[in-house]
Amino acid sequence: MRILQLIDSLEAGGAERMAVNYANALAAEIEFSALVATRKEGSLKKQLLEKAAYLFLNKKSTLDCKAVFQLRNYIIQHQIQIIQAHSSSFFLAVLVKLTLPKIKIIWHDHYGNSAFLEKRPHFFLQIGRWFFSGIIAVNENLQSWSKTQLHFKNVIYLPNFAMVESVVERQTFLKGESGKRIVCLANLRQQKNHFLLLDVASSLRESHPDWSFHLLGKDFKDDYSKALKEELKRKQLENHVFVYDSGSDVAAILAQVQIGVLTSNSEGLPVALLEYGLHQKAVVVTQVGQVAAVIADTKNGFLVPPNDRVLFYNRLVELIDDRILRERFSENLHQTVVEHFSEASSIKKYIHWIRTTINE
Repeated sequence: MRILQLIDSLEAGGAERMAVNYANALAAEIEFSALVATRKEGSLKKQLLEKAAYLFLNKKSTLDCKAVFQLRNYIIQHQIQIIQAHSSSFFLAVLVKLTLPKIKIIWHDHYGNSAFLEKRPHFFLQIGRWFFSGIIAVNENLQSWSKTQLHFKNVIYLPNFAMVESVVERQTFLKGESGKRIVCLANLRQQKNHFLLLDVASSLRESHPDWSFHLLGKDFKDDYSKALKEELKRKQLENHVFVYDSGSDVAAILAQVQIGVLTSNSEGLPVALLEYGLHQKAVVVTQVGQVAAVIADTKNGFLVPPNDRVLFYNRLVELIDDRILRERFSENLHQTVVEHFSEASSIKKYIHWIRTTINE
């Protein structure tokens, strides 16, 4: 098999990480594995293994004919059979298929607002579906949505998986006191609800002033980012909550922290949660999307209803005050991720699905 991953950018984000993970994992399993970034490169480029081929299109607009034919030529040159188009990159894949009818498209749906699917725009997907050979959904809600709203039959739910990143030089040095750091790996988007984190941080400043929060994720410099930073200042949390841009050195970042948190209102299956587990961190996370498929409350982490500031704070304090509990949670979560959300198990299911339904 010869498969190409198509993604709009390589900035740190869940869909982007999975595009890189698939390209890397498949490079050891199939004849040819490639990744193509369409619009923008980013920090995750450093995570791509040498054995995975790479192309950057530098696409300038939605209908960029140069990018379409550059991708078309690359596909012909390397005899690509399948384009795995992540998120909105499916549109470019469809344009290429119009010129290469034999190419097959798998759409990989990473939609993060899966708790609000009734509001999801899908006009272009209704058109694109006629060109798809299969759809991969990162949670069961998205799988059901594709079947009922797109009326598409060949949909598989494949959970995200985590991979130990290739060696990257440490670039991110976290502030705060060593041994007392809490991390949130999440791009600055509304559904990630960092405002809940600020509320919890205000309470924690009073009870545990030596502990600090570290927010790492893409800053889009938009209204949400501006409002978040204004609220951080208003609450006078500058010495307790630190905001960084996204980084490619995830292993080095997580080596500096004790607890991982996610305060989202909506998720698919967050890659950040799997990375917390892979790197043996105790977690407090909101119960959204497929999070409960990973976290068994009080067994390998704490689950909290979204927007429940009081319970989130109380659970966090439990972890802070009980080192043995942190160690138990981190070990159990690590085992869960390795056994059920590993590269090996996901790629095995993926290849079987390809061989039985796509390349039949």
